[in-house]
Amino acid sequence: MIIATFNVNSVRAHLLNILDWIREFSPDVILMQEIKCESDVFPYMEFEDAGYSVKVFGQKSYNGVAILSKYSIEDVVCGLPTFPEDTQSRYIEAVIDGHIRVASVYAPNGNPVPSEKFEYKKEWMNHFHDHIESLMKNDEELIIGGDFNVALTDREIYNPKAFEDDAITQPESRDGMKKLFDLGLSDTYRIFNPDNEKAYTYFGYRGGCFQKGYGILLDYFLINEKAKKIVKDAGIDLSPRGKEKPSDHTPLWIEVQS
Repeated sequence: MIIATFNVNSVRAHLLNILDWIREFSPDVILMQEIKCESDVFPYMEFEDAGYSVKVFGQKSYNGVAILSKYSIEDVVCGLPTFPEDTQSRYIEAVIDGHIRVASVYAPNGNPVPSEKFEYKKEWMNHFHDHIESLMKNDEELIIGGDFNVALTDREIYNPKAFEDDAITQPESRDGMKKLFDLGLSDTYRIFNPDNEKAYTYFGYRGGCFQKGYGILLDYFLINEKAKKIVKDAGIDLSPRGKEKPSDHTPLWIEVQS
């Protein structure tokens, strides 16, 4: 089973690019972020015709997350149970194939710093931590994928100095991720690619960033100890970013022995 996480930066604007990638890469499960549409106008038919069941937690013009799967999707949760007052669609989880709990995450960007947006980012990450802490008590494989809008270290940024004041590098942002690791989660990409430099999942649209390799690693798969036993590989697929009308992100994937 191949599980991919993909911030599509508008599922309707980049639909042809996404469908081309699906035909070529054929992931079994897709954790999708920043779909930028309400649930009722998501292009279900196109993905169902490609063989996927679809669960969506959408929002008009902004945010939005989804889970697409060739396997069964059950026990769907939309939004963080620990943050019921949140009005933004940033989290969806479900059980895939009867035993793997997956979550699609679109964490707040938080810029500029300081601002109300950065305060919201910190608040959201705290509530996210609390919910994941509760899931860690369950006896099941847990796989969390998405755009966390955090660069864990300067190694994840092509030019760290240019992002010194950005929310993705602030100590509070990085500490939020470290607290997730303290719960017992692991960064799957780095398990299989510990020494890879210039491993990026985001390339801005301006100035030929993709062609120049000016990227940032903002997308992650976090897994618990039980999931470690079934995850066999992880990588980044750069192909969608080099095609016409791409998202500014590119997919991260893991191989799972289902």
